[in-house]
Amino acid sequence: MSKANKAVVLLSGGLDSTTVLAEAVAGGFEVYALTVLYGQRHAVELAAARRAAAAYGVARHAEVEVNLASFGGSALTGAGIIPKDRTDEAIAAGIPVTYVPARNTVMLSLALAWAEALGTFDIFIGVNCVDYSGYPDCRPQFLRAFETLANLATKAGVEGSKRFAIHTPLLLLNKEEIIRRGLALGVDYGLTHSCYDPDRSGKSCGRCDSCRIRLAAFQRVGIVDPVEYLERP
Repeated sequence: MSKANKAVVLLSGGLDSTTVLAEAVAGGFEVYALTVLYGQRHAVELAAARRAAAAYGVARHAEVEVNLASFGGSALTGAGIIPKDRTDEAIAAGIPVTYVPARNTVMLSLALAWAEALGTFDIFIGVNCVDYSGYPDCRPQFLRAFETLANLATKAGVEGSKRFAIHTPLLLLNKEEIIRRGLALGVDYGLTHSCYDPDRSGKSCGRCDSCRIRLAAFQRVGIVDPVEYLERP
């Protein structure tokens, strides 16, 4: 695949999105990374996204602000308390308060707009439907539906000779498999950040759902997670 093939990669600075960035680069794409500042309380992710974008030499790293916190409805944007110390069973049961209403729909719409402006049909997103917290916008049905929408709702989709593709290389992998894939691609997970409730210095709490899923996966892989934690269960 030629380096001239462009792709928009949604980059939060987390473990999954950084692995997807590595996948896109390994696939030969010229990457345009998009980070959305949606009012998340864990804005330390932005620094992680910048580190990852710099490490992979992306063609451009765009930071777009769409303040979903003004709507409320999610503990991640300040409307509620971040759950801590939950069991695996509790994490897997139902949609948690950390769900942000329509977040992936908003982010993919922004990525679609940029892709159309760039003249590319390739969009990457680091969702997975195995080790996740029950978010409905991480499911295969949603991704297929959005891909259909992209080709119906854009000038490029209607008039173009190609179809928009939503690339989800991690969709059916568990967190352990994602980490192993990233390590094989040379990902430095010390660049990333996953915690929902870091302290002021950016250290991960070690107790929220995201930290627990991440730490357990690194333990299964047999290596120490390189990021700093306030507590390591």
